[in-house]
Amino acid sequence: RVINMVKGFELQFRLGPTLQGKPVTVYTNYPASGEVFDRHKFRTLSWHNPTGKEDDSDKYCKLDLQISGSYQYYFSLGNEKSGGGYIVVDPILHVGADNHVLPLDCVTLQTFLAKCLGPFHEWEDRLKVAKETGYNMIHFTPLQKLGLSRSCYSLADQLEVNPEFSNHNKKCTWSDIGALVEKLKNEWNMLCITDVVYNHTATNSEWLRMHPECGYNLVNSPHLKPAWVLDRALWHLTGMVADGKCIAKGVPPLIENDQHLNCLRKIICEDIYPKIKLWEFFQVDINKAVQQFKSLLTQGKGQLCKMSTKSDPNQHLQILQDPDYRRLGCTVDMNIALATFIPHSNGPAAIEECCNWFRKRIEELNAEQYRQTCHHQEQAVNCLVGTVVYERIACNGPKLGLISRKHPLVTRYFTYPFKELTVEEEEAMIHQPDKACYFMAHNGWVMGDDPLRNFAEPGSNVYLRRELICWGDSVKLRYGNKPEDCPYLWAHMKKYTEITAKYFHGVRLDNCHSTPIHVAEYMLDTARKLRADLYVVAELFTGNEELDNIFVNRLGITSLIREAMTAYNSHEEGRLVYRFGGEPVGSFVQPRLRPLMPAIAHALFMDITHDNECPIQHRSAYDALPSAMIVAMACCATGSTKGYDELVPHQISVVSEERFYAKWNPAAHLSSGEVNFQTGILAGRLAINRLHQELGAKGFNQVYVDQVDEDIVAVTRHCPNTHQSVVAVCRTAFRDPKTCFYSKEVPEMCIPGKIDEVVLEARTIERSASPYKKDLHFINGLPNFTMELREHIQIKDSKIIKQAGTAIKGPNEFVQEIEFERLTPGSVIVFRVSLDPKAQEAVGMLRSHLIQFSSHFKSGSLPDDHSAPLLKTPFSSIASKLTLADLNQVLYRCEAEEQEDGGGCYNIPNWSPLKYAGLQGLMSVMADIRPKNDLGHPFCDNLRSGDWMIDYVSNRLISRAGAIAEVGKWLKAMFVYLKRIPRYLIPCYFDAILVGAYTTLLDVGWNQMSSFVQNGSTFVKHLSLGSIQLCGIGKYSCLPDLSPSLHDVPYRLNEVTNEKEQCCVSLAAGLPHFSSGIFRSWGRDTFIALRGLLLVTGRYLEARNIILAFGGTLRHGLIPNLLGGGTHARYNCRDAVWWWLQCIQDYCKIVPNGLDILRCPVSRMYPRDDSSPQPAGTVDQPLYEVIQEAMQQHMQGINFRERNAGPQIDQNMRDEGFNVTAGIDHETGFVFGGNRFNCGTWMDKMGESDKARNKGIPATPRYEIQFFYRTTMPSIETTERFSRKEEIITYDEWDRKIQGHFERLFFVSENPADPNEKHPDLVHKRAIYKDSYGASSPWCDYQLRPNFPIAMVVAPELFTPERAWKALQIAEEKLLGPLGMKTLDPDDMVYCGVYDNALDNDNYNISRGFNYHQGPEWLWPIGYFLRAKLYFSRLIGPEIYAKTVVMVKNVLSRHYVHLERSSWKGLPELTNENGQYCPFSCETQAWSIGVILETLYDL
Repeated sequence: RVINMVKGFELQFRLGPTLQGKPVTVYTNYPASGEVFDRHKFRTLSWHNPTGKEDDSDKYCKLDLQISGSYQYYFSLGNEKSGGGYIVVDPILHVGADNHVLPLDCVTLQTFLAKCLGPFHEWEDRLKVAKETGYNMIHFTPLQKLGLSRSCYSLADQLEVNPEFSNHNKKCTWSDIGALVEKLKNEWNMLCITDVVYNHTATNSEWLRMHPECGYNLVNSPHLKPAWVLDRALWHLTGMVADGKCIAKGVPPLIENDQHLNCLRKIICEDIYPKIKLWEFFQVDINKAVQQFKSLLTQGKGQLCKMSTKSDPNQHLQILQDPDYRRLGCTVDMNIALATFIPHSNGPAAIEECCNWFRKRIEELNAEQYRQTCHHQEQAVNCLVGTVVYERIACNGPKLGLISRKHPLVTRYFTYPFKELTVEEEEAMIHQPDKACYFMAHNGWVMGDDPLRNFAEPGSNVYLRRELICWGDSVKLRYGNKPEDCPYLWAHMKKYTEITAKYFHGVRLDNCHSTPIHVAEYMLDTARKLRADLYVVAELFTGNEELDNIFVNRLGITSLIREAMTAYNSHEEGRLVYRFGGEPVGSFVQPRLRPLMPAIAHALFMDITHDNECPIQHRSAYDALPSAMIVAMACCATGSTKGYDELVPHQISVVSEERFYAKWNPAAHLSSGEVNFQTGILAGRLAINRLHQELGAKGFNQVYVDQVDEDIVAVTRHCPNTHQSVVAVCRTAFRDPKTCFYSKEVPEMCIPGKIDEVVLEARTIERSASPYKKDLHFINGLPNFTMELREHIQIKDSKIIKQAGTAIKGPNEFVQEIEFERLTPGSVIVFRVSLDPKAQEAVGMLRSHLIQFSSHFKSGSLPDDHSAPLLKTPFSSIASKLTLADLNQVLYRCEAEEQEDGGGCYNIPNWSPLKYAGLQGLMSVMADIRPKNDLGHPFCDNLRSGDWMIDYVSNRLISRAGAIAEVGKWLKAMFVYLKRIPRYLIPCYFDAILVGAYTTLLDVGWNQMSSFVQNGSTFVKHLSLGSIQLCGIGKYSCLPDLSPSLHDVPYRLNEVTNEKEQCCVSLAAGLPHFSSGIFRSWGRDTFIALRGLLLVTGRYLEARNIILAFGGTLRHGLIPNLLGGGTHARYNCRDAVWWWLQCIQDYCKIVPNGLDILRCPVSRMYPRDDSSPQPAGTVDQPLYEVIQEAMQQHMQGINFRERNAGPQIDQNMRDEGFNVTAGIDHETGFVFGGNRFNCGTWMDKMGESDKARNKGIPATPRYEIQFFYRTTMPSIETTERFSRKEEIITYDEWDRKIQGHFERLFFVSENPADPNEKHPDLVHKRAIYKDSYGASSPWCDYQLRPNFPIAMVVAPELFTPERAWKALQIAEEKLLGPLGMKTLDPDDMVYCGVYDNALDNDNYNISRGFNYHQGPEWLWPIGYFLRAKLYFSRLIGPEIYAKTVVMVKNVLSRHYVHLERSSWKGLPELTNENGQYCPFSCETQAWSIGVILETLYDL
């Protein structure tokens, strides 16, 4: 891809997900400040981490781009190069005496054949035509001394000015030319560029005779000898045909038909090929080889045995090419031969037999070479006949006529500077170095060849197969790989380059696609040392954009030449304008810091190049004007070739044209060799060039192309700041109107906006004049064509428009309907269009209000003295009054949450509903649209079609009270202006308003969070938004009321009862499935997520309230899983209480004065286990007493049956499953609980399928002992006692029991004879920790699952570091996925990584999602795994810790990528195997985000 940069930009390199955390080094050859560029000198870039944090999401290194050119970068991972690319920094062109900037998109270039300018003292008069017609850049073909062919590109001496420019009075020098170039720049405001030709030189170059090593000759390139022999044979055939000696064989000197061609083919195949025997250059002399082989065989027994050992059994006998390419000079490896053909004895007969086998093999190898050569010869004769057809017979060919030595049968491929001899005599010279060095290969091009391959180097058969389209006047130059390979040539061409760069502002790389790319790099580096802002253009014929990009990147090509003549109709011509010319109209404003998007190379779009045939020959004279206009409307550099504007009706040949260009004469009467505005389309060209330059200079960088009908193309250039447009309507004439039908009915056009003026209207017309006659001395055009031109007129004065009316398309969008009268083929009309005055005013005032978000909007802004009062206040001030709970409603809220309030998310027709009702729902869609300017997206269609989405955004917020409503009112006030602008502009301004508001709101949210978030990385900040996303206040409170005596509890007025009620933030388990009603709040999910989402982010009050609210629902010593407001709670999980206790401990540690929470009043909803729900404040207890009760109940034992047990609360559970038990094991201190028909921990999938017979059966039966709660012990004073029946047990005693039994009972030893192992037959993974102990199904204890790292984080003192590290390594190898942890070992027989809850079949293990926790990769365990890795790696050693940090960063980077790409802006509940998307997962899950935040906090 092409990365085009502008000088002054900052380029940042950031780490992708696979590189984050790894030791990456970025290298570049962009020079450091004050240093000179050296392509081969690379330096390292230093990393910047703005936040100084451990994660790498913001880490970057940068380049401040101040020097134009091509620069390379690469990065290494450790010591291994891993990737890289190129940066192209465009030059800034300066023109005029004041050195003002000439933007690249303002370039209007004209090509001149230098030899047609005449003597130097006449140049100004001829170049003045370009000045007067508005061009600002001249492209000269080479100004050097030409070769014998007179081709502009066959140079005899690259260092000498063409002597034809001199006259008898004064010699023209480079200084003279330089002075003229400088005058043109300063006085005419024109820059000058010229060609550099590196690939070849003229055959008659004197320096080449002195240095023949600079060409591909038969001494340094002996592989060309067979091709040279064929070439000479064909030359002799030319002589025979020209002399009439082949008439008898059916080939006369004038070849006219297929019969002649067939006879020619026959002569070559039957006479020439057998005579020259090209295959012999690739064959072995059989007799000589057999004799050598026989001699070696008879040398002796000892040597025979020694030499008969094959060094490589895979080696086979093959021909070794003779490096000197002598006939029958090839050989074979005799060692392989001796090892392959072994006589069965040493007797003469055996040796003779062996030699015969060897001979037979050599004959086979020679035969293969013969066949291969015949294939080459067949291709050669096909190419030769094809060339003859084109040159002699084809209608579109040059029709060279009689075959002669001047116009041979085919162009010679090689030079031959000696007297002509017989074929045999000439061949003898190829082995004489003093002569062979002058047999040099001509240059040319190969159709469809790889441009990166040098077709003259060994390995290529282009010359032998006659595939080269040859330039017989030029010798291909042989540089080698570096200057040392051909010192004279490199030095000569370097000097040539220095002369060019000294005097010219830019270069055109001639034959760029065939110039060795490393040579062009070297020469351009030389040029840029002399002229830093060198303008480099090239025309590539690769036919492949990716190949084009290689040249653009490596050479730093500023503009690639593109040609309108390649278009086969007007539709294609319009497509080229759109392809090469600017952004679409109504494009979005891109952020200042943005990812680099792939781009196409900047174009120099030309109506015709000097290499190609005249458009009048292929189209018509009438098309010159409209096609020139279409090209000029492209937002890029544009150009033309001298002669196009004068309507020269033939190609001005770079080879044969010897006449001079006409001079400028403004007088009414012209003499031969003079032109003025009455000539051709010169007057129109001035207007067109002026318009193109104006559009580029004033920022009209948006383009729209409309194919009105078969021949009419309308191109719009639009300025995104002022919203002025220029619309050019062009009626092309690809067919001659004299001979082809064109309808007189021209479709009406609707032009949105107000037409201020007709910038120009022009028609190509015929006039009475003498028929065209080719002038003998001057290049002249068609005299009978000229044009009518009128500029800067009003519509009523137009002669092309019949009438213009005004229509109203929308409430604030006016359209002018244009009916044409004389838009004849060859006509153009250009309108300057502005918005309706009211719309223009609205845009200006809207832009003024947007300046608070970006200075980009200053241009085109208008003061708004009568704005709504709210708009006079900065939006940041309005937004600062929002709480984090308010931001939840402004930014987020999924469909189910909104439905509780009687609303819903906006549904985009023909697409889908938004994910959120708040601004994030819109921003997620626009984030995908904006970088690609996908204005055809249904989202944009909806905005253009009506105000529904606009009104939804503001009205939804206004319907809420307080600060939220103020934000809605601000948006509504901004939308007043938005509704007054044309519909096609609404998407980009709607985006601008929302981007400004959205980014401000994010800052408001972050400013209310902890310093960890405020000073954190982008990853941390974006993750922290999950706290806003998932923590909100609905219409109905999800939490039970807190004690009235508790301070700082938020209240609101109930809209129905008008009474004060509590409105505490609750935490949704996940969106969209667990977001509202009784299914919003879950004990386990809440307290797994709470530390990350609320404590780490600094939301201490919300954390306190949630802890106390759940504490108020304690019953049977348990915290409910499904909260159900407390009144519909289910106490069917055994681990939620321990997560609750863990959060209390975390609160005490993290929050300033956190221990105060222990004395906060908890309003007990169920003071006794059998109580009915009590109102808040009825029974209050300090939190520490509630904690004590939970511990006491567990020690005494918990045994109860769920209330309302039966299908009304769980339609899948069996009756026994409603019996809940939990307790403490007396001996070990471990908690136990559950039975085989219920699920008490997080892996709680209950079977649901009758078909599969798993209904009512837990998928992971876990009658097990938990060890998570061990972490609670340190937070309780060890002197505290409680009774268990008759016993008194201290916490310290309980702690010692756990410490004494944990590793002995949970660690699966590496020793198979471990006496602590009750079920050694069930062990299939060692050095891990059991998932449970004492499960109802013993094999469950030994399943490898991601649960033990949780215990490692909350109670690391239970683990031996070395054992813990080994277990973590096994978990990493077996369970770690891209985003989550596999919930079961893939080696387990019931593992299945794809969760499909809709599947209902007879498969017990997967039906109705039975494998929910049997393989799918859950995200929340990965946080504990990574935190455990970090903790224990520190204990193992610094080297291991450093590697672990790298690994953790790398894993986290994948979460960052997912977070950024997710339209929900969250992390999912789970994925299927290997990170695949799971449609049954919550798209954003509280605990998934929380644990990643905790990991970053640990880092």
